[in-house]
Amino acid sequence: MWSDVDLDEGVLWVRRSVQRRTWEHGCAIIEGRPTCRRKWGDECDHRPGGGLLLVEPKTKASKRTIVLPAPLVEELRAHPAQVNRRRLAAGEVWDASHDLVFPAAGGGLIDPSRDHTEWKSPLKKAGLRDVRRHDARHTAATLLLVRGVDIRTAMSLKGWTEIATAQRYTHAVDELRRRAARQMGALLWDQQTGG
Repeated sequence: MWSDVDLDEGVLWVRRSVQRRTWEHGCAIIEGRPTCRRKWGDECDHRPGGGLLLVEPKTKASKRTIVLPAPLVEELRAHPAQVNRRRLAAGEVWDASHDLVFPAAGGGLIDPSRDHTEWKSPLKKAGLRDVRRHDARHTAATLLLVRGVDIRTAMSLKGWTEIATAQRYTHAVDELRRRAARQMGALLWDQQTGG
């Protein structure tokens, strides 16, 4: 939500996530059968508690502050104009219940399954191998290390509290191995030669 973004400071606060909850029957259940005579809760006329919801992150560490790169801040400054054009085009069907930075076509929350589909489409068009959206977390974490970001900072950015999680998500790539060898060589041999 826009209340979670401060473009002047260049930060974003992760405070919630979107989750799909299963609808339940809201009608009376008699002898194990719903009185609406529908099999599934999402078909019940009195269904409560389901659909797309904003929920608190799973862990305390998942609630975090992310410093945004300057080019992204500039992109975000221009973004409301695009959303406003979509809102005007949608008219009365626009869901304005949340002030979302990235709303769905009708203004509401983006369905995680739609997000999944939209992730796969450009991969296919670009002729890239099929990877899960979640795999991008591995890549991002590894790229942070390649760029010289220390493991604790990378963990903080990703919302991880356990080093085991970081080890699972980051990969030792050749560039990191070569850098480690150069640093070790400089540490051991440069000291021996006095240089």
